Amino acid sequence: MPGTQNLPKIGILSLGDMGSGIARLLTAHGYPVVTNIAGRSKDTLARAESAGVTLVPTDEALVSASTVILSIVPPRDALETARRILVASRNVSLPSETKREKDVFFADMNAISPRSVKEIAALFDTPRPSSSPSSRTSVDDPTSTSTPRPSSGGVTIRFIDGAVLGGPPSPPSSQSASSPSSSPLEKTNPWDSWTRPLLPTSGPYVLPQLFPSLSSLLNISHISPLIGSASALKMCFASLSKGYAAIATQAVTTAKRHGVFAELEDSLQQLAPAQLARMRSAVVGMPPKAYRWVHEMHEISATHAGQDDDEGEGFAPEFMFRGAAEVFRTVAEDTVLGGEKVGKRVRGQTAEDVADAMVEGLRERKRTRRSET
Repeated sequence: MPGTQNLPKIGILSLGDMGSGIARLLTAHGYPVVTNIAGRSKDTLARAESAGVTLVPTDEALVSASTVILSIVPPRDALETARRILVASRNVSLPSETKREKDVFFADMNAISPRSVKEIAALFDTPRPSSSPSSRTSVDDPTSTSTPRPSSGGVTIRFIDGAVLGGPPSPPSSQSASSPSSSPLEKTNPWDSWTRPLLPTSGPYVLPQLFPSLSSLLNISHISPLIGSASALKMCFASLSKGYAAIATQAVTTAKRHGVFAELEDSLQQLAPAQLARMRSAVVGMPPKAYRWVHEMHEISATHAGQDDDEGEGFAPEFMFRGAAEVFRTVAEDTVLGGEKVGKRVRGQTAEDVADAMVEGLRERKRTRRSET
């Protein structure tokens, strides 16, 4: 590990389950991490303190302190978060003794469509990518004119398209050999014993070249010079994982309504035991995250439908993942499961209880609608 005094400071917005997991991974290996605490909940503050994160009161303080900012927020908040950072960057005044303007790399790691991430990138006036990664402008080249320099404030935001594939980082003590989100690597670095997600990035700025040690720690790989590629990968990956969670939730709920839940599990146990384990994991892990996934399903729908292609060559019917969005909206808004939080689970700790809670919520919704007519 490089000397900690030379490590870049990482800003994270915000410290949910994934953000706090990445923060813990960073601080455990000597990286300073900072977050804005304004308006955050007590749970978020507790996660920040337990992860050893430095708390600042404003976005301006975050931008001023950070070299790299990771945006890891609910998909519906991605655009507004980017706008906040852009405004903050224009309001930051560097000390008069600073010899050069400051570059801050803003990596949007959110589950949004290529179209959405391109809209965000346009806020920062991202330069056109060149034909090869080796010809990208280095962060250490102050004479570069590839990105307009700030008109005031002394900070330039360099935009990076990114994604998170897999679950939050966890240290060796909580590592599970059966975890599907594990990234098995040879233990050549001190952090290789952690379970870590994959963080693909794309665009004109190559984090593994600019910050090799940080990129190795965070499992960052640069997959394309194009803005939108990392987000497209995320949309396809989430189609399989979260799309399946919606299907599984629908299946167990309907099985419960028809009185065949036990028979469904028994049939899976006999014919497809791996599928039974996958179903249980997907359904039980879903409730605390359902509210985040509603907008993500709409982003996936737009991606598959080709709404971000110049030619509009998507083939999937838009209603497919809009239906998944409705499943997660129902969980979040119409059932007791919507109040579940990671690490503080009460309901839905088994697939059957998820099904019970869904049936209860749907019946109550039906009674409410009848009383209103």
